[in-house]
Amino acid sequence: MEKEIIFAQTLEKVRGLSREQGNCISEEQIREAFAGQGLEEDQLALVQEYLKQHKIGIGQPADMDEYLTDEEKDYLRDYLEELALMKKVSEGEKEAITLSAMAGDAGAVARLTELYLSEVVDIAKLYAGQGVYLEDLIGEGNVALAVGTQMLGCLEHASEVQGMLGRMAMDAMEAYIEGNAQESRKDKRIAERVNKVADAASELSQALGRKVTPEELAAETGMTAAAIEEAARMSGYKIEDLENSLQN
Repeated sequence: MEKEIIFAQTLEKVRGLSREQGNCISEEQIREAFAGQGLEEDQLALVQEYLKQHKIGIGQPADMDEYLTDEEKDYLRDYLEELALMKKVSEGEKEAITLSAMAGDAGAVARLTELYLSEVVDIAKLYAGQGVYLEDLIGEGNVALAVGTQMLGCLEHASEVQGMLGRMAMDAMEAYIEGNAQESRKDKRIAERVNKVADAASELSQALGRKVTPEELAAETGMTAAAIEEAARMSGYKIEDLENSLQN
């Protein structure tokens, strides 16, 4: 079990390192990370395949556009065209804007937010294909970006800004994905509960030749009447073979 834990921890460290390097890691870095764990060549190959499936390039950055749907590509094209209309700045100008934003200049804060919008897009593409819309990921990242540019006064050096804003955007997107996953699990449980009640109601209704009441279904199935009523409510009172107690 200890070997499995060490392997999982190492794999997570490799994923973290690759993210810091633009979602890319070298084969040598993979070998160094897993050195001492006794992995055979075929096992290292499986590690590389796992990383590729998680949009991590081996030796060179993965093409994130390959993971986007046609709808997301259309949205992204239009969005990037809008961003392209914004005035470009040199690295020197960007640093000056950054320093002014760190000093609390409202105009500089707004301009710096604009300058980092395209980086939010790049980060969002890393999280695409996880059950949420790319547009929503970008929206969450942009909110985090707007908040982050208001907090730059806590930093000492302009070189720290990009890392801080990137981390905030990542954290926001990861939280959104997790929240969506929890909501999906909740929806699944609700659907399962409604289907269970609907199936039981249908079976009893066929036996009685009429719609059944929650109390009758409870007595037949062992479920509580309250649980049946709750399932009916969650379905919008559309369980066909169950009487709607609100109409009685």
